[in-house]
Amino acid sequence: MSESTVKPYTDFVVPASLVTKLDVSRLVTEVEKVDNEMTGAEVRTKAGAAQTPPPVFSEQLTEFLNQNQLKLDDSQGRSELVKQLRQLKDKVPIIHMTFSVTADRESLQQLAQWLRTSVHPQAVIDVGLQPALVAGVYLRTPNHVHDLSLRAKLDGSRDVLEKELESLRGAK
Repeated sequence: MSESTVKPYTDFVVPASLVTKLDVSRLVTEVEKVDNEMTGAEVRTKAGAAQTPPPVFSEQLTEFLNQNQLKLDDSQGRSELVKQLRQLKDKVPIIHMTFSVTADRESLQQLAQWLRTSVHPQAVIDVGLQPALVAGVYLRTPNHVHDLSLRAKLDGSRDVLEKELESLRGAK
């Protein structure tokens, strides 16, 4: 992987296993750690020391490397990859989603995949918890807010609900 073969961060495919900005941060940290380990191993090998086993990659890093057709063969390419991943971490589009209950990882992965096909190919989710929502989700982007909760739906139908309740009271 030479410097010219590393894609700019805008062209990276973000795998389904990377759901949140924290996941992207962990990926950056892991690539930095792998770079340090591999550079240290190269120096030790040149100095005549015994070879160390290659670093073990996480499932997320392996998936990221495979989907983006990247290899971590040379230090110059790894340095460029670290630089591009840091930019991705800083500029990745974040969709803030607040739920009434804790969402499981599988559901968040499905949501992230849908967001990546419908909104932006690199979108990640910032998950919040607000039990007062009752049901649904409160969705925030940098320039839009959408309240998709049951509470908001009921608030919008307040007049209808009051009329229905009055008609039920009158029927007794």
